[in-house]
Amino acid sequence: MKIHIREIDHVVIRATDVETMTRFYCDVLGCSLEKEQRELGLTQLRAGRSLIDLLQVGGKLDHAENGAPGTGRNMDHVCLRVEPFDADALKTHLTGHGTRLGEQALRYGADGFGQSLYLFDPEGNMVELKGPPEAARVTSL
Repeated sequence: MKIHIREIDHVVIRATDVETMTRFYCDVLGCSLEKEQRELGLTQLRAGRSLIDLLQVGGKLDHAENGAPGTGRNMDHVCLRVEPFDADALKTHLTGHGTRLGEQALRYGADGFGQSLYLFDPEGNMVELKGPPEAARVTSL
């Protein structure tokens, strides 16, 4: 049997302050609130066709084997595809919200090489905003 993966369905981020994280992902990055299950400590945000789940540290669904908050990163990074990709406009928007930026570079992603920008959410998780592949940008001009 060969498993065929189509796309990322969702990413789960453990969060100590779900409200601050929700505001960041919605107000700064443009996600929307999909579903909230406070009794489980789970907030699900719509990110295009995918979801970003915020899991309350110590909540009902958080597992003991996840470790103590702050002892390590909850993931390396999540990459969000954005179009159009205007690095200067993105940087202006993000810094206007007090977001800590990482480096901008040409990086390889699901559709090939394209510009991307690293940034960090309020709890220090790295997020990559990825533009379209370079070939698509050239042919669309």
